[in-house]
Amino acid sequence: MMTLDKSTELLIVVTSFASLEDAKKMAHKLIESRLAACVQIQEGVHSIYRWEGKICEASEVLLSAKTVVDKWAGISNFIKSNHPYDLPEVIAYAPEKYEALYGKWVQAEVK
Repeated sequence: MMTLDKSTELLIVVTSFASLEDAKKMAHKLIESRLAACVQIQEGVHSIYRWEGKICEASEVLLSAKTVVDKWAGISNFIKSNHPYDLPEVIAYAPEKYEALYGKWVQAEVK
């Protein structure tokens, strides 16, 4: 059953890093500050993008943080302020469905 209170619905916030070290540092800070309940880090992401007029290729590390809608402003500002990139990717997805007990756990962890 989904909660009627939109502010406590789950949000998955995604960003990327050049190194595993930087991703782990950010993950620990997000958990310690209760901006996220769980952070997953995935290595081996191959990124191709245009930056300052040049096409670039880079190996990156993807970080996804599980949080709630209510924390969006806090977590996005925190990532921007503490990220090594000039313009970090900060994208959030709201899952349409999720297991109720998992949702309650995430909500409790970010309170």
